[in-house]
Amino acid sequence: MEHPITPPFELMNQWYKKACKDPYNGGKFIMSQVLKDICNSAAQWGADQELEACCAEVSWFTADILRAARRPNPPSLKEQALGAMGRFTVNAHTNADEMNRDFDTIRLALEALPND
Repeated sequence: MEHPITPPFELMNQWYKKACKDPYNGGKFIMSQVLKDICNSAAQWGADQELEACCAEVSWFTADILRAARRPNPPSLKEQALGAMGRFTVNAHTNADEMNRDFDTIRLALEALPND
C-alpha cells in the first residue's frame, strides 16, 4: 500500500515525460535537469496536497486567506522590471547572462506599455 501523500502514477509519469524534454539541448536527456524538475514538481504537489488538507479543516473564509498567504502571485512584469533596474543601479550583476535576462525583462515591460 502506498503512502496517502504519494502522487498518482499518472502524475509522476507526466512529470517524468516533461522533465526529459530539454529544449535547450536539442531535446536530449539530461539527468541532472530531469531530477531537478521531478523534485520541484513533487515538492510543489506535496505542498499543494498539504495546503488543501489544511484548508479542509478551517472555514471557507480562513481557507481563502490561508491560500492567498501560502500561494502568493508571482511578481508582476512591472515589479520584475523595477527589480532589474535596481540591480543595474547598484551594479549587482554577477555575469553577462544575468545582465541579459534583466535587459530582456525591462524590454518586455516597455513593450507592454500602451503606445501613446
